[in-house]
Amino acid sequence: MTSTAGSARLQKAIDYAIAHETGWSRDTGEPWGIHAADPAPWNRLLGPVSPRGPVSGAILQGGNLLASWGEPMRADLTFSVAKTYLALLAGVAFDRGLLPEVDEPVCVRLSGIGFDSEHNRRITWAHLLQQTSEWEGECFGVPDQVDRYRTLQYQSTPAAGRKGDARPLQAPGSYWEYNDVRINQLSLALLHLFGRALPQVFDTEIMRPLDASGDWRWLGYDNSWIDLNGSRVQSVPGGSHWGGGVSISSLDQARIGQLLLDEGRHQGRQLISSAWIERMRTPCAQASFYGYLIWLNRERGVFPSASASSFFAIGAGGSITWIDPERQMVVVVRWINADCADNFFRAVGEAVDAGA
Repeated sequence: MTSTAGSARLQKAIDYAIAHETGWSRDTGEPWGIHAADPAPWNRLLGPVSPRGPVSGAILQGGNLLASWGEPMRADLTFSVAKTYLALLAGVAFDRGLLPEVDEPVCVRLSGIGFDSEHNRRITWAHLLQQTSEWEGECFGVPDQVDRYRTLQYQSTPAAGRKGDARPLQAPGSYWEYNDVRINQLSLALLHLFGRALPQVFDTEIMRPLDASGDWRWLGYDNSWIDLNGSRVQSVPGGSHWGGGVSISSLDQARIGQLLLDEGRHQGRQLISSAWIERMRTPCAQASFYGYLIWLNRERGVFPSASASSFFAIGAGGSITWIDPERQMVVVVRWINADCADNFFRAVGEAVDAGA
């Protein structure tokens, strides 16, 4: 541990995280990833993956580094934490006027990319950001049905069927479901909206202003290249379900978490409007634990030991960014056993409250 406080209680919390590492292989052998749970033939990787490091993380309070451990500078895959980064990119588009109205159907500005059918043409940007779109189709060869009936441990009500079955679709905006194919469709829509590669936008608008390292990367699938205004551009996924996605260090993730905590402001500059950050943190009508691609703890249902004002970016494999406004704290933990994360958060909170 690198700590400015030398807190024994904080060290004990970190030791707990280290002792409760995810069971995923470190070298992408078995067991590894979540694609294996998909029905064939979609239970395979479409993009690159990489070996992972040990349990790592960082803790900021008031913008100051309290502690870091493991390999906090290592750029590792972060899975669905990347969804929250897509929400930030949507905020950039909103602030620029490219996305002036989130309740506008996507097809109004973008045609010919999968939103033109009678069902899909009713889907709005807000539906996609809240995971209530019920979008129907294939995105880079993977049908949305692969993730129908999907259940995550953090959602309040389990799905009523078997993952991958043909659940009857509801009207767009009326049903919440965590679905990575629909997220990839959102990413494709944002790519067309900006007219340039999303990693470039993320770099220039967020990562460089945050003085982040240059080691992060955001990759797509082998088949997710498109022609955009005469240039060959890769669409990137909002996670690593089928490979690709964001590889980033714990310290860079902490910087992004601090940006969220500070309502989009960094060193006197408003990178994302506070109005957009507030929208991200507004509960979805169909899922009070979810905002714009971010998990909310208002009912203490996601992590009971965290404050009700807390919100989280969460990825498979035990990758979590915890933002706690009450403590002015950001906690990043990577590769922890997800079942043990709440105990870790409780121990960190108690240590910080005790004066770590």
